[in-house]
Amino acid sequence: MNTSESHRRALEYLRVAHLFRLGHLPTERPHPATRELSRCARSDPGAAVSVLKRVDLRALSLLQRYAGRIDELARSIEHTLSRGRRIFLCGCGATGRLSLSLETLWRQAGHPPDSVVSFMAGGDVALVHSLEGFEDHPQLGSRHLTELGFADGDLLIASTEGGETPYVIGATLQAAEISSNPPYFLYCNTDSALLSRVRRFRRVHDHPSVRRICLYVGPMALAGSTRMQASTVLQLAIGAALLHPHRKANDLIRAFRSLVEITNLSWLADFIQRESEIYRAGHHVHYQVRDFGITVFTDTTERAPTFSLAPFEPSNGEVPRSPSLCYISLLDAGTPAEAWTTLLGRSPRSLNWLEVDPRTGSEYLDGFDFSRGVLEHRRKLLSSSRHYEFRIERSRGGIRFALDGITHDLPTSNLPPLLQHLLLKQLLNIHSTLVMGRLGRYENNLMTWVSPTNGKLVDRAVRCVRHLVTLASGSEPAYDEVVLHLFAEMDRVQPGESVVLRTVAEVAAARRRQAGARVVGGASTPCGPGAR
Repeated sequence: MNTSESHRRALEYLRVAHLFRLGHLPTERPHPATRELSRCARSDPGAAVSVLKRVDLRALSLLQRYAGRIDELARSIEHTLSRGRRIFLCGCGATGRLSLSLETLWRQAGHPPDSVVSFMAGGDVALVHSLEGFEDHPQLGSRHLTELGFADGDLLIASTEGGETPYVIGATLQAAEISSNPPYFLYCNTDSALLSRVRRFRRVHDHPSVRRICLYVGPMALAGSTRMQASTVLQLAIGAALLHPHRKANDLIRAFRSLVEITNLSWLADFIQRESEIYRAGHHVHYQVRDFGITVFTDTTERAPTFSLAPFEPSNGEVPRSPSLCYISLLDAGTPAEAWTTLLGRSPRSLNWLEVDPRTGSEYLDGFDFSRGVLEHRRKLLSSSRHYEFRIERSRGGIRFALDGITHDLPTSNLPPLLQHLLLKQLLNIHSTLVMGRLGRYENNLMTWVSPTNGKLVDRAVRCVRHLVTLASGSEPAYDEVVLHLFAEMDRVQPGESVVLRTVAEVAAARRRQAGARVVGGASTPCGPGAR
């Protein structure tokens, strides 16, 4: 019997795997329009940009169907604020980051700062990199909400791209118990798909005090990468209700879709090619931002969990074994503490749940430096590498992009801040996804470099392995078999390796060994073929 630690963890996962098998959900399925995305990113990045733009436009068109529900949300927000109560925004991963982004925009607009409170699984430090496993525990979501002082009359707006995140569900149900102001729960999969197999969704679906808004927009451009279309429509929906309550949501969505449609994105190809070349040569990119810090920060940090890259590292430790490919400086911040305040419009909030994860502590968060001086620090720390500056800043009439002699000015002067940030978000999502495609960090439109750090991501990795093995052999391996191999490879994988691809190779090798054993066994058996 295999008694290794990895085998034990695999068996633990298999006992609860039914809770995380989500391949039937639309947000987890491959998009039919992006089947050749990785090849197109390598051979014709301009064409790949156009493909992703079309997927974005389709999602925005579908969002218009739900404009009436967004207007309803806006009225609930106004009613809550008019009574002197607060709005709480909650999410996990990409929806956590969009929640923090919307609080930042609220503060930048000059609204009463403490009337909107955002939080995400793991606390503000999870904006920098994911804290493994937090999202799997509903009790942590309810605890987080309570510790922030959520009270009767307050309104929670919870978002989860898939509609199944336990942390967000826990916070939502806790809000329904505490406040007579029913919480909102926004998600991007159909009720029928969720109800058929995701039992925890039923707790929200059947609760009489939870108001649900389904923003179904179909599969993601990169299968399962909900930081793209799902988080865009959620940010636009919640942002429209929060920041533009007196404007019809349909008018705002239509205006934004028209803007995306007429905006020429062909210039992105040069930036995509140059950034990928820099990484291939073993060098680094340092994003320098002033006016759009929260949006650039979000895209650069989300690359790590999506493509198994090294996350941003604290600046007060040793030279990391595998440093982050890119980093970011907020040019208006002279110290690490100022950088956090500049980024969020407030002081950061640490959970300080050291018994759950020591990285939730204030000391760990304070170790990160995103001030203007960190570039020189990284140049000294990683002296064998060149650090190319990628500047994204407000210019006269728009946003200027500049990387190693390549520049482009994107006109945005007539847009409200919400739409400026959303347009920039979409551009950066396209840019970073195609840079990673050119570096081989996904195959077709499958996340072959996903990092299985929680239940949902383990399932996604297993599905990817099964798909690739089936393509190569014509025979699909059993789910349990792949899980056992995956957990073993998780202990063996090295920096710069894909645990998914390692597992594909190991499953194939195990099958060859089994086939060989059957041949040998058959030849040596007296009653085998030809025996007399």
